[in-house]
Amino acid sequence: MRRIVMLDEGLRILEEGIVKAKHILIGHPPKTLFSGEDYMKFYNCVYTMCSQRQPYDYSGQLYERYKTALEESIVSVVLPSLNDKREAYLLIELLQMWANYKAMTKCLSGFFLYLDHHFVGRRNIPSLNDLAILCFRNLVFSKLYGSFREAAFSLINQERNGKQVQQDLLKNVLNFFMEIGDGKIDCYEMFEQSMLEDAASYYSQLASELLCCMSYTDYIQKVVWLLIQEKERAGQYLKQASLEKLLEIVKWKLMGETAQVLIEKQKAESRDTTTYQDLLSKYADMSLGEGSSMSLSKQWPKQQ
Repeated sequence: MRRIVMLDEGLRILEEGIVKAKHILIGHPPKTLFSGEDYMKFYNCVYTMCSQRQPYDYSGQLYERYKTALEESIVSVVLPSLNDKREAYLLIELLQMWANYKAMTKCLSGFFLYLDHHFVGRRNIPSLNDLAILCFRNLVFSKLYGSFREAAFSLINQERNGKQVQQDLLKNVLNFFMEIGDGKIDCYEMFEQSMLEDAASYYSQLASELLCCMSYTDYIQKVVWLLIQEKERAGQYLKQASLEKLLEIVKWKLMGETAQVLIEKQKAESRDTTTYQDLLSKYADMSLGEGSSMSLSKQWPKQQ
């Protein structure tokens, strides 16, 4: 008859693996910490504790220990590593911690894998992988999202102002936003909305500054140049649909909201009579290029 593994004994065995796995968060490769025999020892321990007859089926307790191990690692390592970082350094550290965390959870979930087959499905609770994402989202993303967002905005605006930034960093951060949502919460969409609002504010202020010191012709040429630059930059890290929305915002702030001022400026600078419809036509001719399905003219209010 197979020997019963009691809860305290099993947890002591697993604690060895949990403590070692946490070292992955600070950069230790899993292969330097665990052998194949180690994986089998911890897996077999969980398997035995889950397959014992009641009252010795400890599946629920093991599921909670897995969750607690994730939360402990986040609180003790991930959050302290992020709390003193700002701007690009914050985003770099976030991506490194996220990569290390995924490596750690892959290792831990290997130990606890039998829970997915034996326990999770019957209880209709998150899988081990979903639980890992949920813990990171609740303890890291939800708490520090504002800082991540502002750091990304800072990089975007620095690049608009001519400073070289790591575009791969922005792209990878946006990929993180998609991953952390896990198809259930659209964290990318939340960031996209804030990004569009920030771009609207940036270009609204820029339009005011440019209109004060530029002729009508120079302003139109500047708008075309700004659109080309924005498309080239943002196209490196945004999805196509997001890029189209961004360019529409930029065009509206630079041409749509300034329409009346531009008409008056044109009339004052030449004998030509630019009308609202002429300007609308010029605005519409600023094509987004292939892939755009958005109607430009519908965004213009009717002339009173």
